[in-house]
Formats: sequence, C-alpha cells, structure tokens
Amino acid sequence: MSKLNIDKQESEFLDETISHWQKEGLVNDELAGKLKSSYEVKGFDWMRLAKYSFWVALACGIIAVGSLIIDDDVINWISQLYNTPDIVISLLSGIAAVCFFYIGRKREKQYPAQVFSNEALIFAGVLFTASCVAYLGKTFDNGSGHYSLLFLVSIFVYGLLAWRMDSGLIWLFALISLGSWFGTETGYQTRWANYFLGMNYPLRFVVFGSLLVAACYLLKNKKWFERFWELTYVAGLIYLFMSLWLLSIFGNLGSMDSWWQIKQISLYYWGIIAGLVAGGFLWYGLKKHDVIAREFGIIFLLIFIYTKYFEYLWEHMNRTLFFGILAISFWFIGRKAEKIWNLNAGKNEPAPNA
Repeated sequence: MSKLNIDKQESEFLDETISHWQKEGLVNDELAGKLKSSYEVKGFDWMRLAKYSFWVALACGIIAVGSLIIDDDVINWISQLYNTPDIVISLLSGIAAVCFFYIGRKREKQYPAQVFSNEALIFAGVLFTASCVAYLGKTFDNGSGHYSLLFLVSIFVYGLLAWRMDSGLIWLFALISLGSWFGTETGYQTRWANYFLGMNYPLRFVVFGSLLVAACYLLKNKKWFERFWELTYVAGLIYLFMSLWLLSIFGNLGSMDSWWQIKQISLYYWGIIAGLVAGGFLWYGLKKHDVIAREFGIIFLLIFIYTKYFEYLWEHMNRTLFFGILAISFWFIGRKAEKIWNLNAGKNEPAPNA
C-alpha cells in the first residue's frame, strides 16, 4: 500500500491524534502502529519547482526571442520577409497551432503526470492560434478598423478548442477574448469616444463582470458547464472587482485630464459602492459557504479600504504616523486571521472525554 504524503504540520497533528486515541483505548498498539506507518512527511515540493521552472522557461524563451529579433542579421532577414502575404503567415501559424495542440493532447494521454510540460505545449498552440486569427484579419481588412471582430472569432475558436480538448487554459483565453471583444466593440460603436451609453471603460466592465457572474449563478447546476464553471466564475469576479477598484479611483470620468482637474474626495461615493459590493460578496460567501465569493469579498474589501487610505491621507499625514497606522492595522488583521485559523484548527482536534 502506498503511503500518504503530507506536510510536517499535518503529520504532527495525526501523530498527536493517534496517540490520544491510543491513550484512551480507542485503538490498540498494533492498529496505532499501522496508522502511523500509513503516511510520511513529504520532502521537497518538486511539483511546485516544475511549475515555476516551466514559467521561467517560457519567460526566458520570450527574452531569447526578443534578443534574437534585435540582432542585426535577424532584422535584415525579417525585412526580407516583410512582403510575405498575410494569408501565408496565417496559414503557417494555423499549422503550427494544430501541431502544438496535437502534440500536447497526445502527451496528456501518454504522460498525464507531466502536467506543466503538456500545458506549455497547449499554451504555445494558443499563441499561434492568436497569430493565425490576427493575420487572417489583416488579410481581409477593409480599413474599417473593426478589429473587435477578430476577438469575436477568437471567442468561438478558443471556446470550441477548449470544449473539444477539455482544457481550462484554452477556456481562460476564450474568456480573455470575450472581455477584449466587449471592450473593443463598445469602443468601435462610439468611434472610440470616452463613453458608451454614459459609461467609461471601468463602469462598462463592472456591468460586463456582473453579467458574467450572473451567468455563472444561472448555469451553476448545469452538468454540461460543470468543468468550466469555477474558472468562469473566478474570471467574472476578477473582471468585476478590478473594474470596481478602478472605478473607485477614477469614477465615471472619461479621460485622465478630467481626473486631474477634480479632487479625489469628490469620488467618495464610488468607493462606498465598491465597498458595499465587496461586503455583499463577503456576506454571501459566509452565508452560503461560497469560498470563492468570500475570499474575493474580503480581499477586495481590504484593497478598497487601503486604496482610499492612500488616496485621502498620503499627502496630508506625517509619514511616521501614516506607516505606523498601516503597521498597526496589518498587525490587527494578522491577529484576527491567526485567531480564526486557530479556531478552525481546534475544530478538527479530537474532543477529550469527560
């Protein structure tokens, strides 16, 4: 029988629990020995190292490509390819994408444990797919500037690929494309004016994020959407709360020039709205045991509060006092978090016999 790999803290907890059971006569010495031998403290986290190594490899690869591009010989070679038809580049990118998806999918079946290697191949396929769609758009471009249609095409391409390959990574890019399409389409419809239906970009994406989150709640119990539900829910909350954060800073102003001309305190009500939304999600998460809503609520509630603290007091308070208050507040938060953690840990400990 394979042993369960757990960290040191979990091992100490189990050791104490089994010893308590043994002392109280709930288990005999033989069974206690078997239980203790069924797990072991895990060593170095090789999975995390693999994950970070592949991210570093991708970053280094991008840097290497960038360094290659600025080389004089490479620049001269690229200049010779400048007249290559866009449709040819699109086709080559499409072929490369198919190859990467095929290899990645095949490796997922052959080597399912090599998660990050397989995801790196899928990620390369995603990038080549984007290149394929972009150059296909350039091929048929009529000068209208309606490039939001490319993002619309990407939504369906990535969505179909994600569905067929059951890939959360590709579905994530479908969601990114969806947000990109919404932003560029609303901009195109107003000829890139500052407002769309009276909303600037942050407010538009508050609406967009709200609709995405609402759609997740409507589709929560749909089995066909189950595999992508959580990722879509998280993406919707990110769209919503990041937009609320920007809205709390810039309000519904259409340009930076307008923002510089007003006092930040005049936008206080946007901060209140953002705080109420975060508090609402925190309350809902606690009441309905929705961990994602609870964590987004508490994290962004703190972000909103500290953002306002910096906005209103940075220029009007002594730096020593400013950072002293910050230190005390974070210490208080840490103490409360520690108490909650200890309370939850205590619930898992065996109760002593009366």
